[in-house]
Amino acid sequence: MSKPMLFSPGPIMVKDNVREAMMHYDICHRGAEFEALFADTVKKINQLFNADDSYQSVIISGSGTSSNETVLSSIFKEGEEVLLVRNGVFGERLQEIIEKYQIPYVDASFEWGDYPDVSKIEELIKANPKVKVVAMVCHETSTGMINPVKEVGQLCKKYNKWYFVDCVSAAAGEYIDIVDFNITFATSVGGKCLGAFPGSAYICGKKEAFETLTPEMGKNVYLNLAKHYQSAVTKNQTPNTPNVNLFWALNQALTNILEEGVEHQLNRYAQCAGILRKGMEAMGLKLLLSEHMANTVTSVFLPEGKDLNKFLEAMEEKGYVVYSGKGKYVEMGMFQVANMGEIYPEDCDKFLEVLAECIK
Repeated sequence: MSKPMLFSPGPIMVKDNVREAMMHYDICHRGAEFEALFADTVKKINQLFNADDSYQSVIISGSGTSSNETVLSSIFKEGEEVLLVRNGVFGERLQEIIEKYQIPYVDASFEWGDYPDVSKIEELIKANPKVKVVAMVCHETSTGMINPVKEVGQLCKKYNKWYFVDCVSAAAGEYIDIVDFNITFATSVGGKCLGAFPGSAYICGKKEAFETLTPEMGKNVYLNLAKHYQSAVTKNQTPNTPNVNLFWALNQALTNILEEGVEHQLNRYAQCAGILRKGMEAMGLKLLLSEHMANTVTSVFLPEGKDLNKFLEAMEEKGYVVYSGKGKYVEMGMFQVANMGEIYPEDCDKFLEVLAECIK
């Protein structure tokens, strides 16, 4: 089989040196070489988020959801509440985690594809004094929308609330300044915009918040944030056996973007998204969003009467993978085009040629 072109929001196509990093010789996860690798990797994660010395990063062997579950299952004491801002599938994923761990929450719910109303969020914060944490998704990939992360962060600062942001599909794809945005905990994973593999998740958080946590607060054994923090700061370690091979790839992907410059990658992603959107609109295709659009995901509708499954199959037969829409958008014939990872302007031009053929 020839290599497929993954225009899907993770897993993504990676640089050769990231794939080659997986072939590193075997090391012991309790040895000095792993500890040096761990220390270097968490330092680079901090740099990715523009974090200062008041932040610490930890690494979780799992998907992006595992990093979200690690935080949300670990930071609440009895009676403390979370205010959840949601407007898509991945906001609902946070809701599922919150409900599974029986954490009391205030539901700031908006329609899928609607931009969250910051004034409504502020009113809910003021009306609910038991709220300890405000939680939201930065890049809601089910629509391709970038939520008002900085604005909500300013509210959290104003009302002295912790701020949890799911940056799984945003880190290394959108501008994030964890200090300026007043984020307490940010999560992400290697197999998205960063350009590594699924299974290498990470969390960057304020040390002062980490220091208030105890292992007993965690409702999960493996995904226990206090344990991960204590292992990281005392030993440059993880509390349980990690996926060591993925650490090498994660580190290499971080090295790549920091050497290139995060801004340079963000500009490439924005350029590619612009090419794709202009080309699809020129074909007469309708986009879901007209503003607050991510640099890396575009939601677009097939022409009326076209079969979505047959279209996806036709694209894949030609070596191009795109995602079906989610929820109510499936019946509306929506598909999603992502330009994360090793995708460049010339790849986007070729994609548009294949797209036009398959739509015909």
